[in-house]
Amino acid sequence: MRVYLGIDDTDTVDSEIGTGKLARRFAGWLNAGSRLIGVVRQQLPLREDIPYTSHNSAACLILDWPAEVAVERLVTTAVEYLEDHFQPGSDPGLCVAGADERAMAALTAFGWRCASEPVTQKEAIAAAAGAHLSGHGGTNDGIIGAAAAVGLTASGWSGRFIEWGDLRRLPRQVSVADLQRHSIEVMSVDRDAAVPAAADRVDTRNWARPRLIGNRPVLLVKPSGPGMWENIGEKRKKRTSNVQR
Repeated sequence: MRVYLGIDDTDTVDSEIGTGKLARRFAGWLNAGSRLIGVVRQQLPLREDIPYTSHNSAACLILDWPAEVAVERLVTTAVEYLEDHFQPGSDPGLCVAGADERAMAALTAFGWRCASEPVTQKEAIAAAAGAHLSGHGGTNDGIIGAAAAVGLTASGWSGRFIEWGDLRRLPRQVSVADLQRHSIEVMSVDRDAAVPAAADRVDTRNWARPRLIGNRPVLLVKPSGPGMWENIGEKRKKRTSNVQR
């Protein structure tokens, strides 16, 4: 059974472990009968009328959860982990929803709204009706990003993977065929949209983070020479906001 687990606002400006890293580490706590498919980072607006800590990003785990095991067990484990590891002063939120739950359509619509405008906790709670949504400290504002992360990830058309198989152990130079063997598609974003050949090489710039496009991980590249491509993304320094939660 496909299940989406979203978390947000677990850190503070001075935290060494952000929400994305916390989400990836939580995967190691999962029941042996479950399987992590991936972790997706969702970027929400960087606006002065929307409170955020550093990047205003939320994270969503995509899981294959055993059908014979109640999802409530996953919720209990996630709550325990979140309450043990969030940073004091943050406003953590958790959202858990199965792919076939009736709430998913409303969560997805809510996620698209969050991507472009300020929303409220009340609206997040309404969107998640029937799914699990809970706050675990501070203002509980994290429920907004957690719900948005689930909805946007479930749509299959938003976010980038920060965990996917051996993603973080890929070498800087890798062939298109090797990426495909890791179930990562390669798409050119140059003007002519040429198709990268299987034997072509990709410079990942040591930061291969494929986008979630059509429910699949897709690495976006641009040409850098004959038979050579370059990842369009790169690691950035942490950004902070003057908006205080």
